[in-house]
Amino acid sequence: MPERITGPQFTEATRADACHAIRDNSPELAPSAPGSAPTATQPAAPGGGCHLSSDKASAPTAVLELRVRNHPGTMSHVTGLFSRRGFNLEAIVCVPVDGGATSCMLLLVANEPRLEQVERQLAKLYDVLTVRHRQDLTREFFSCLGASGVLPAEP
Repeated sequence: MPERITGPQFTEATRADACHAIRDNSPELAPSAPGSAPTATQPAAPGGGCHLSSDKASAPTAVLELRVRNHPGTMSHVTGLFSRRGFNLEAIVCVPVDGGATSCMLLLVANEPRLEQVERQLAKLYDVLTVRHRQDLTREFFSCLGASGVLPAEP
């Protein structure tokens, strides 16, 4: 039976599991039963218990995947572009890949018509190598990351 992940028992192996789940497009961080704690190896099941309890949960969102150069200031350039256009980044996950030369960024944003323009502008940034929509990921993916203990708990 896989070991459950909780904040105090977080290990580098857990971080690696989360990174592989993001890179491999796998939903391995969702709990297997309603109300159960998420683990890094349980597959997602219908009715699983990772859900946002926010009013924004019903608002349409999109997940963008960016492959970026891993340089100082890259995150600032990307987030600044969204900020200047009045977009709120509801969630950000950034994982180094290719030995740390590049990173994979996942951004959860409101799915608005003007998002297309932001995508075109992202593609023009020097440190952004690719931009694509991830239709296989939803808001629940980010909720599960937070609930799984992969991310540190608030103090």
